[in-house]
Amino acid sequence: MKNKKVFTSKTYRLKSEACPLTYMLSSHNTSRSPLMYFDEDTGVNRPLRYARNQRSPFVEEQDGNAILEPIVFEDGLLYVEKANQVLQQFLYYHPSRDRVFEEVNNERDASEDVEILEMELNAQIIAKELSFEKLLSVSRILIGGSVDKLSTAELKRDILLFAKYNPEDFIEVVNDPDLEFGDEVRQFFDENMLSFRNKNKDVYFNLKGNKKKMLTIPFGEDPYHVVGSYLKTDEGVDVYKGLVKMLGE
Repeated sequence: MKNKKVFTSKTYRLKSEACPLTYMLSSHNTSRSPLMYFDEDTGVNRPLRYARNQRSPFVEEQDGNAILEPIVFEDGLLYVEKANQVLQQFLYYHPSRDRVFEEVNNERDASEDVEILEMELNAQIIAKELSFEKLLSVSRILIGGSVDKLSTAELKRDILLFAKYNPEDFIEVVNDPDLEFGDEVRQFFDENMLSFRNKNKDVYFNLKGNKKKMLTIPFGEDPYHVVGSYLKTDEGVDVYKGLVKMLGE
């Protein structure tokens, strides 16, 4: 016995966080505003058109009596009754699906929420158990500034809050095998041994007897990562050792 297909009502929502009070979705193909579905099986672009009195969302499968209706999201939502299967099909094939709007799936949303909440909880547990030395290192990388001037309570508060609101970034930094090295690079700047110039485009030595330019930061790249990469090269490793030695004096 074949399984009987179950028809259900569905809700769709706009993906933009700032949703307009009303939003009209393009509902039919025109020469000025093409609305096509690319059929992967046939390699053909099939024109779409929503007409409630038709049984298909594809123009070539409709008759000449198509009655067009607007598709309007109100407060970011669109409710489609199970009796309106042609609109559900039209929205499924619409090129803006999962880009401009998406079908509401409560089970999927709950799973995603659980994943986020568990990551937040895990990040905060890790943050709570950090040693003071690692707390300082993580703080220099994630918060920046003169973290050495903050009290232990201030550091813990700031890192717990960061872990709560940015759990993925926090866990990535804590598990980074180069955490200690990255911390040292930031200390070189915090201790004014290295400095940025020309709107953070260039890095200069700021040492007694050495005020030379170290390097230029390529456009769009993280300056600390660029400096760290240089200090790992054959040319930069001796520079790194010298800076570390001065840092410990």
